[in-house]
Amino acid sequence: MSDDEAKEEKELDLTSHDVVTKYKLSAEIANKALQIVLSECKPKAKVVDLCEKGDSYIREQTGNVYKNAKKKIEKGVAFPTCLSVNSTVCHFSPLAGDETVLEENDIVKIDLGCHIDGFISAVAHTHVVQEGPVTGRAADVIAAANTAAEVALRLVKPGKKNKDVTEAIQKVAAAYDCKIAEGVLSHQMKQFVIDGNKVILGASNPETRVDDAEFEENEVYAIDIVTTTGEGKLKLLDEKETTIYKRAVDKNYHLKMKASRLIFSEINQKFPIMPFTARALEDKRARLGLVECVNHELLQPYPVLHEKPGDLVAHIKFTVLLMPNGSDKITGHPLQELNPTQAIDDPEIKAWLALGTKSKKKGGGKKKKGKKDALENSADDTGNGAVSMDTSQG
Repeated sequence: MSDDEAKEEKELDLTSHDVVTKYKLSAEIANKALQIVLSECKPKAKVVDLCEKGDSYIREQTGNVYKNAKKKIEKGVAFPTCLSVNSTVCHFSPLAGDETVLEENDIVKIDLGCHIDGFISAVAHTHVVQEGPVTGRAADVIAAANTAAEVALRLVKPGKKNKDVTEAIQKVAAAYDCKIAEGVLSHQMKQFVIDGNKVILGASNPETRVDDAEFEENEVYAIDIVTTTGEGKLKLLDEKETTIYKRAVDKNYHLKMKASRLIFSEINQKFPIMPFTARALEDKRARLGLVECVNHELLQPYPVLHEKPGDLVAHIKFTVLLMPNGSDKITGHPLQELNPTQAIDDPEIKAWLALGTKSKKKGGGKKKKGKKDALENSADDTGNGAVSMDTSQG
């Protein structure tokens, strides 16, 4: 690697003030998009309209920043807005004609992501469509996800290992008589990479193995927690529900159908790297072309996954920057008032929750007051979340 290449590589992590600024700005937009979608989660609201509202806000706001940069900066939706209701777990972002609406007492998981220059802030949050405190098992499953997220925030720090986090969040879920959903991974994120190679497994099981990894300073993670009152074995029920895809940049194939070639050309032009929704494609006959692209592995599908009907599911995701002066959680939103049936009395879980998120290291990064603190406060003590449900479960 030449000196110039090494310098370029170095500038693209959190040691660069400019990179941190882009993460914070994308987080601010993602948090606000989440807030806007949440405010519209009312009975009879159409799910597709809420998804479009989130995506439109991200496109509009990212379009207003870095307009006069010397070189063109890519920015926009890093993960399409999804609203997955009740036993539907993730990736539900329907096409324009879909008539699905929210109902009173629905448990809604909102998931979205924003990026500026490829620096991604992802967030997911769970909300019950009702007035007043959430009670019973719905409160348990959300509290389990929230507490697991808070524990993960304190354990994802330099020197700790991914398996420490996996064991801890499973213990937290069990304390609420819930389970962590199988197959869900939290990923390291890098510039333009939403699903980096370093991962944290949500629930350990014989079928899913990941490499042991140690967290390091200046890394960024999307911590992704999915809890359920059921068995945690997620299923793909209908491939036709899949609307979110990502270009598999390492794959090539000469497509046979004209419809496929047209749609693939549009994808390469508009969505060369980040996940996108078929709703955003101009060719409304895209479905046929997408199938051939997926069959030849040119696109990675993000399937809509389900728990068993009647099981309750919560999803919390947040983005965390492992800064020299400690962990900086940049996405999230406060939860509704919860009155769970279980209380945490396990001393180990209490000890994890008592850990600080800032390091005591001397001479750590200078902490500026103001917008950063406001962001931190809006995201801290909420345990909510950003992008990285693993999608290889289909």
